Amino acid sequence: MISRDQVTEAVHSSVESALGVEADEVTPGATLLDDLGAESIDLLDILFRIERAIGVKIQAAELAAYVQGGIPDDEFGDANEIVTATGLAQLKKIMPQIDQDALAGKLAADKVMSLFTVDNLVELVATRTEATDTVSVGA
Repeated sequence: MISRDQVTEAVHSSVESALGVEADEVTPGATLLDDLGAESIDLLDILFRIERAIGVKIQAAELAAYVQGGIPDDEFGDANEIVTATGLAQLKKIMPQIDQDALAGKLAADKVMSLFTVDNLVELVATRTEATDTVSVGA
């Protein structure tokens, strides 16, 4: 079983290596895109490094699906591609740091990932390791 500390270490070292940033920059609240300067190709590199480090495979499409929580696109964002109240409620579950009220009616759907932090990624990976452990225990 992979501990939460092992997950955190794997995520932090993967982010540091993929982005070439210093360890002290990779804080729980640092956003991957805005604060640390990651681009979409960097996210793929980070996910690949996490897989190599602890064996948890997460594909880029799964990252988006995780954030969106299975909510259909037309319910997550409105006709103007602004995240709906339903979408914001989902984002608050995945990204508890967001200010739902301040973002209401303003957050463009294509800007959602700019709010995704190092800690949000740790949580996703930790959730995946628990799911893997549960599956392997029952096998």
